[in-house]
Amino acid sequence: MPSDWPKGRAKYGHGLAAWCVYHNVARKQPMLQVSAALNDVFDFLVPRDHLYRFKTRIADHYVDTYREILNGLIHGPIVHMDETTVKLHNDKGYVWVVAGLNSVYYFYKESRRGTFLKEFLGEFSGVLVSDFYTAYDSMDCPQQKCLIHLMRDLNEDLRKNPFDEELRELVHKFAVLLRAIVASVDKYGLKRRHLHKHGKQSIRFLNWVSSQEFRSEIARKLCDRIRKAGGKLFTFLEYDGVPWNNNNAEHAMHWFARYRRFSDGLFTERSLREFLVILSVLQTCEYNNVNGLRFLLSGETGLEGITGFKG
Repeated sequence: MPSDWPKGRAKYGHGLAAWCVYHNVARKQPMLQVSAALNDVFDFLVPRDHLYRFKTRIADHYVDTYREILNGLIHGPIVHMDETTVKLHNDKGYVWVVAGLNSVYYFYKESRRGTFLKEFLGEFSGVLVSDFYTAYDSMDCPQQKCLIHLMRDLNEDLRKNPFDEELRELVHKFAVLLRAIVASVDKYGLKRRHLHKHGKQSIRFLNWVSSQEFRSEIARKLCDRIRKAGGKLFTFLEYDGVPWNNNNAEHAMHWFARYRRFSDGLFTERSLREFLVILSVLQTCEYNNVNGLRFLLSGETGLEGITGFKG
């Protein structure tokens, strides 16, 4: 037989499997609709059991790519993390996401407990950007808490308590500080040499918060939250290229949340893990401005295959 003759014994080729899986995962079409489109457009009918096996096949094909994505993130300068709930067929759990500047890694855990994080991130020594979930505090690396989360909560509490003068003062001081920092970011970008000048202002703000003894219960709770986070609110002032928000992870998680709308409760743990492998590859393609369908059809694997793909 010719050396390039396919070695597999599968009835359907990689291209057909990739085409079906891409439309299911990236375009959020249920597999039955993908099957109907195949039949309508190409007059070609794939049995239902084969359709669902395509996901397993494609996930197996990219399992090494999936590992490389995580390895690249762990050895990178920044990671963003977030988590959300997911319903399985007979259970529920959490989908977590680790996002970098040009790659995304999704994974499943049975609970939201973050005791696994130290071992999971292993040698990571960059800056971890996250929300205020306490599980992330166990990490020894530098951390940046999402200031957009804090800003939203401050504004929401002020909206609900418009006559609370102590709360108003707290929100005003934080807003003045953040406005000055964001103006520097807009003008110069996330450059330490320009942001470092705001370090003294941020320290003064944190010292002021620590010195307050508010009578207002809502103001006291927010002060306690700010005191607990401390310098993690302004870590980005001391680094180049570290964002002050967790938008990168939230963007990746919103993509999963949109898919979850029609698949929640239908996943098994196995099918969810396979889906997350494929989604990690496709989202990494998107972060690198690579056409996901063309990449899957190419059959290439490996992180370098994505970042250097020209299809």
